[in-house]
Amino acid sequence: MSEKVLMKGNEAIAEAALKAGCKHYFGYPITPQTEIAAYMAKRMPKIGGTFLQAESEIAAINMVYGVSSAGKRVMTSSSSPGISLKSEGLSYLAGADLPALVVNVQRGGPGLGGIQPSQSDYFQATKGGGHGDFRMIVLAPASVSEMAHLTVKGFDLADKYRMTAMILADGTLGQMMEPVSMDFDVKETYEKPWATDGTKGKREKNVVNSLFLDPQTLEDKVFERYERYKKIEENETLYENYLMNDAEICIVAFGISARVSKNAIDEARKMGVKVGMIRPITLWPFPKKPFKDAVTKVKKIITVEMSMGQMIEDVKLASECKVPVELCNRTGGMIPTPEQVLQAILKANK
Repeated sequence: MSEKVLMKGNEAIAEAALKAGCKHYFGYPITPQTEIAAYMAKRMPKIGGTFLQAESEIAAINMVYGVSSAGKRVMTSSSSPGISLKSEGLSYLAGADLPALVVNVQRGGPGLGGIQPSQSDYFQATKGGGHGDFRMIVLAPASVSEMAHLTVKGFDLADKYRMTAMILADGTLGQMMEPVSMDFDVKETYEKPWATDGTKGKREKNVVNSLFLDPQTLEDKVFERYERYKKIEENETLYENYLMNDAEICIVAFGISARVSKNAIDEARKMGVKVGMIRPITLWPFPKKPFKDAVTKVKKIITVEMSMGQMIEDVKLASECKVPVELCNRTGGMIPTPEQVLQAILKANK
C-alpha cells in the first residue's frame, strides 16, 4: 500500500499534474484556487519546468494554446470569472484540436459574486465553455484523492482524444485537507505527430490552426470532431452508484454536494427509507446508463445542487422524464446541509 500524504485539494491537483508529466503551467491568482498557482511556482523550477503568472487569464489560456501546439502537456487553473475570461481561448483550443487540462475551482456568481464554493458553472462547463460547436471532457471530483486522480485521468483523456479536459471542483474541495496517495497509473506518452515541434528535416511542416474560411471544410472538421465525441460518450463515462440496488428514491449529486448527500442517505436508511445515489463523475459525457435502470424502480429523483438547478436538466433528459425530478439546492456560495437533504428525502417518501 502506497503512503498517503495530508494535502489540500488544490495542492493535490498541482502535485498530480507534475506526476502526470506536466512541466508547463500558466495562470493568474484568484480565490479559491490560488494555491494551485502558488504550488506550481515552487515546484516547477525544481523539475526544469515553466511556471508563469500571466498578465491576465486571457494571456494565460493563449500561452496554453502555444505550448499544447508544441505537443507538451500543459495546464491552467482559475475560478469562475477567470474561466469566463478564458472562454475564447477554450474555443480556440477546441477549434485547433489541442489537448490541455483546465481546472475550475468554482466560486459563487454571477459577476464577481463571492469567494465561497459553488456549482453554478455547470452550464458553462458542460455546454461548451465558449463559442461554436464543441465539447470539453468535464470531470467532477468529490474528494481530495479524486482531485489528484482525476487530474491524471484528465491529462490522459485530453491527449487520447485531442481536446480540453476540465476539472470542475468547488471552493470546499479546493481548500479542504485529506490523506491522498500519489501512486498513479500514468499512461504512456501519446504520440503527437501533429505537433509543431520542428520538422528535423524528416517530415512536412505541421500547421496548428482554428480558422477555416471554406464552410465545407469547417463543417467536415466539426462532423469529424463529433464522431470523436460519440466515442467518448460510449467509452469514457464515469459514475458511482451508492445503495441503488433497492432504492425507491434516487439522489443525484456531484462534488461536495454528493458528500453531503451520502450523510443524509445513511440517516434516511436508518429510518427505513430506501434511498440511494447516482453520482456523476463525468459531467460531460453525462452518465445516461444508470438512469435507464433507475427509472424502472424509483418513484422520485432529487438533484442536490449548489446552484439554481443546472444539472437537473441533464437528469431529466437522462431519465426521459419517466419519474418526477425535484431540486434540493442552495446557491450564492451556500452549501446544502445533510439535514436539508434528509428533509427532501423524507418529503419525497410520503
